Amino acid sequence: MPHLTTRDGTRLHYNDWGDGRPVVLLGTAMMDTRMWEFQAPFLAGNGLRCISYDRRGCGRSDAPWNGYDYDTLADDLADLLDGLDLRDVVLVGYAVGGGEAVRYLSRHGDDRVGKLALVASTTPFLLRTEDNPDGLDIALFEAMAQAIRDDRPQWLSQLSGPFFAGPGVDPADMPISPELADWLVRTSLDASPRAGIEIYRTLFTTDQRDETAKIGVPTLIIHGDADMGAPYALCAPRTHDLIRGSELVTYEGAAHGLFATHAGRLNQDLLAFANS
Repeated sequence: MPHLTTRDGTRLHYNDWGDGRPVVLLGTAMMDTRMWEFQAPFLAGNGLRCISYDRRGCGRSDAPWNGYDYDTLADDLADLLDGLDLRDVVLVGYAVGGGEAVRYLSRHGDDRVGKLALVASTTPFLLRTEDNPDGLDIALFEAMAQAIRDDRPQWLSQLSGPFFAGPGVDPADMPISPELADWLVRTSLDASPRAGIEIYRTLFTTDQRDETAKIGVPTLIIHGDADMGAPYALCAPRTHDLIRGSELVTYEGAAHGLFATHAGRLNQDLLAFANS
């Protein structure tokens, strides 16, 4: 099982499949490489080199107490790209992975990155402030953190409906099987509770408006308009407006878990973008 050791001694598990142009997949807050069940084999099977890794604190990677801020997470990504000597990378940032990708580009430059795809990304800024009045109240994060402390399995199980189906949808009508939803919830439990809380703190409170506006590589933005994890109006059009020349593709009626609920469409969109 391949591992990479980062500059601060953290061991990260990664998968490196296929040959061709490298595509690096950055996942959601508490999931790991297993969330790419549908994307990684497809991309690797269609002429691309697909690399995914378990973020620190998640899956089979080390779970240090600290290091869940964007600077450290971006440095972890830099260590992966440098360690594997990847060039002309298609960087795919999903949810918090979008913020991670943006911070990597602002902190390390785009010498190794040819394109950026932001899928259900939490960029550019979620928190409500005086100059971001439509943002989310900090009380939402505090309640989430307390739920993780109190009963993480229950919180994740209750979250699966809104995550995959959107608000107010009967769990019986979810667009994926109960077995798949349950399995994905269980993979999230392999993240440490400390990592979960601190990664959510990072994505919830970090203002990335300035650095998002400085992105200079071709960028594709994919977002569901029923997304509650990264609210559509707060994230997708604002990210699109900030990144000059970016393309926004909206999945109508889709919630946050596009990698599972809209796997086929997402696969084709990522493949076309990588090959364009």
